[in-house]
Amino acid sequence: MGKILYADSDIEIIFDDRAMAHLQVVIGAKLRRGEGFFFSWKDDVSVGDGRSAIWVDKGIPLYFRFSGSRPISMNRDWLELLTQSANSTQGLVFMPEPEGDTNRPKSQV
Repeated sequence: MGKILYADSDIEIIFDDRAMAHLQVVIGAKLRRGEGFFFSWKDDVSVGDGRSAIWVDKGIPLYFRFSGSRPISMNRDWLELLTQSANSTQGLVFMPEPEGDTNRPKSQV
């Protein structure tokens, strides 16, 4: 499991490396365009099973710490769904990878 560390706070957002790689692409694209946005996700049961959200802006440092060292193959369909969410008025809402992905290598299924 990897972590996204938010700003200079103690906020650590935990995702598996595959999800985090996709989030990094989508978040990076928004920040390169200078667009701030909310990013929200469903919390794990271990921390209360609620929802959390952060404001993401180019002035707020994010650190993506992956647990593995292998490159991740990108699922274009998932990237598109996450990008559409990020461009909505609600902001980027994390969603799991769609079922039936044909872009994912067999070794990662």
